[in-house]
Amino acid sequence: MRNNNSDSLNNAFNGSGNGKGTKIIGQERKTFQAFYSQPKTMLMVSVETGIERANICRYVAKWERENRISVVRKGICPITKHRAGFYTTNPELFPAIVEHSNTVSHDECA
Repeated sequence: MRNNNSDSLNNAFNGSGNGKGTKIIGQERKTFQAFYSQPKTMLMVSVETGIERANICRYVAKWERENRISVVRKGICPITKHRAGFYTTNPELFPAIVEHSNTVSHDECA
């Protein structure tokens, strides 16, 4: 019996099987899984996985364009003690998108 989480991860990273770029696919999968388990900063994932932060930054930019990752919150990174974004690849944790209305109700004008 397969887990839905592993199915979505496998679908996201189905390689061609020719061995070319398997290290990159492996790093990308590992990074995706690290962000999936709980929201983390890029540096936290780098320290946890041993993958260079430059690669993680590139993966995050790619996934943002594909809407596969989201910033859950901004907070203090436990490693750097500086403000940073906490990302997740788990769609269940994505924040709800709220559309801002440009209209003003008549009650607010009174």
